[in-house]
Amino acid sequence: MTFTTNYWDNIHRVKDAINNADALLVGIGAGMSTAAGFTYSGERFHKYFDDFHQKYGITDMYSGGFYSFESMEEYWAWWSRNIYYNRYDISAGAPYIQLMNLLQDKNYFVITTNVDHQMQLAGVDKNRFYYMQGDFGLWQCSEPCYQNTYDNEIQVRRMVKEQKDMKIPTELIPHCPRCGELMTMNLRIDGTFVQDEGWYAAQKRYTDFVEKYKDKRIVLLELGVGFNTPMIIKYPFMRMADDNIDALYVPINIERQTIPFEIQHNTISFNDDILKVLNDLLS
Repeated sequence: MTFTTNYWDNIHRVKDAINNADALLVGIGAGMSTAAGFTYSGERFHKYFDDFHQKYGITDMYSGGFYSFESMEEYWAWWSRNIYYNRYDISAGAPYIQLMNLLQDKNYFVITTNVDHQMQLAGVDKNRFYYMQGDFGLWQCSEPCYQNTYDNEIQVRRMVKEQKDMKIPTELIPHCPRCGELMTMNLRIDGTFVQDEGWYAAQKRYTDFVEKYKDKRIVLLELGVGFNTPMIIKYPFMRMADDNIDALYVPINIERQTIPFEIQHNTISFNDDILKVLNDLLS
């Protein structure tokens, strides 16, 4: 297969490949939510966290999650806002909606490193989805005393409503219902990350899908994946493209991607806005 650098030629080639593929495997990274406008810094950060910026000099939502706050009341004031504005007070972004339109009636599976629940809001089939890094809507025991997660919406909404002077009421600090230790986010930041039954079931469905179509006509659609954790999506997708001559690897990222020589023959790379490319694939 020989691919050109002409944008519209490549759009048509990818459309044809998707329409004729046995399977479509989608990998989603942080750039997808950035394309949807859900940025963690700048104007959006200051709109919701300017008091934390003024007091501590925090400049973005991501780094603030690692800050050592003065109290647990302040810690949960930060995190409840972070969860609320990135998980509950939000709707599905346009790139996610268009992706689901592209996947309609297709044999697909989606893996993401994002924790903002956007794919679920866009209507992804939960049996075709693997959110391996956690979810803003889940808490876990900080120990953890056992492998279980807890929905946090009711508590988070109350924390946001009742916080004052950058603190939540002490009685709202969440504790594990089993052992009494503090709760924490179900996010993969260290070795305490809880992988519950649902997580393992999703992992198995993902690995089964990859195994079933690894030597078939498969389109590997990579959206907004950078080099922060390339071993989760980017490198496996590249290996699948290298192992399978019938695979088409399609990374889409506003930042220019380096494609290894070995897979350039079955790669079409778009260094463009993700929403624009998805719109054009649907046009």
